[in-house]
Amino acid sequence: MSAKQPTQKKTHAMTVDVEDYFHVSAFDSLFSQKDWPNLEHRVDNNTRRLLDLFDEHGAKSTFFILGAVAEKFPDLVTEIDKRGHEVASHGFAHRRATTQTQQVFKEDVYRSKSFLEDTLGKSINGYRAPSFSINDTNEWAYETLVELGFKYSSSTYPIEHDLYGVPDWPRFKYDRPEGIIEIPVPTLRKNHKNKGIGGGGYFRLYPYWLSKRRIQKFEQEENAPYSFYFHPWEIDAEQPRIKDAPVLSKFRHYVNLSKMEGKIVQLLKDHQWDTMQSVYLED
Repeated sequence: MSAKQPTQKKTHAMTVDVEDYFHVSAFDSLFSQKDWPNLEHRVDNNTRRLLDLFDEHGAKSTFFILGAVAEKFPDLVTEIDKRGHEVASHGFAHRRATTQTQQVFKEDVYRSKSFLEDTLGKSINGYRAPSFSINDTNEWAYETLVELGFKYSSSTYPIEHDLYGVPDWPRFKYDRPEGIIEIPVPTLRKNHKNKGIGGGGYFRLYPYWLSKRRIQKFEQEENAPYSFYFHPWEIDAEQPRIKDAPVLSKFRHYVNLSKMEGKIVQLLKDHQWDTMQSVYLED
C-alpha cells in the first residue's frame, strides 16, 4: 500500500496596500495633503519588515503602492520589485474614487502609474481604489483604467458596509465590459448575505482561529482562489495616536495592532501565497 501523500496547499494571493497611518480614509477630515510632510512617516520601515517576513516564509505578494509613498520612498519601490513581488498602483493621494470627477481620478491614477513605471522600467498592470471605492456611481473608472493601460483591478468589496461595499456585485473574478478584469475581495455567503473575510479590520478584530476557519470554509465551498489584504501600519502598534479622530474610527484603526504581526506570521505558515498576477491572471 502506498503512503498517503500530504495535502497540497492551495496557492492564494497576498496583497498589501502600501500607505501610511495618516493616509487612511478614516482620518481624511483631520489631515490634508499639505499636512503630510510634517507628519512622522513610518511606512518605509513597516513595509520592509513585511518584506523580511515574506522572505522568511517563502511568500510573494502584490503591493498596491500609493503614489505619494512611492515618490517619497522610491528605493522602497525598487526593493519590493527586487525581492520578486508584484508592484501595482493604489492611486496617488488616497482619495476615494467616489469623491473624484473622472478627470481628477485620471490625473491621480496616471501620476501614480507613470511614476511606478518610470522607477521600475516596466508596465504596471494592477490597480486598487482606496477604500474599494468603485461602485454603481462611478463605473466610468473602469474606462479610465483601460485607457491608462491597466489589465486588472481589485477595487470592489461585495459586502454591506457603512464606508464602502457593493453587495449585489459579483463575488469572484470577472471580465468587465470595458475590457478589464475585476477581482473582488473574497466573501463568504451566509443567510443570503455576503460576509467579509478578505483581511483588514476583520482579521485584526477576530481571533486567529476564527479567521482560519472562515478561510478554510471558503476553500471548501468555492472553486476560486482566496486573496488577503492588509496595510503596513497594521503591524505597527507604536504608531502615533490620532486623538481627534471619531471614536469608531479610532477603534477600527487601533484594535489589536499589537497582535497583528503574529497573526500574519501564522497566516504565512498556514497557506501558500503568491501575487495577484500569478494567482488570477496566469494559467
